[in-house]
Amino acid sequence: MNLNRDLKSRGALIAKGWLFLFLGIGASILLLADSFSLQRLILWGIATWSFCRFYYFLFHVLENYAGRQQPYAGVLDAMKWALRRKTRDPME
Repeated sequence: MNLNRDLKSRGALIAKGWLFLFLGIGASILLLADSFSLQRLILWGIATWSFCRFYYFLFHVLENYAGRQQPYAGVLDAMKWALRRKTRDPME
């Protein structure tokens, strides 16, 4: 079994997406059930929203508006490219 190849099965991709959703919901419920407070709920919501927006920035904004012509290999590759580009050409 080669774990380094791309997942191409439509059904497996959809199942993976649903699994991420259920894992996120389950983890959120367990986190908030431990000691619920309105402040914790709001902070959890802000953190979740912020990480989603950062992910969108890395994979949509940088690819479509910052001039990257090829897709990224992952989050670390996108961050490395963004940091390297910033230090290489500060005027852009």
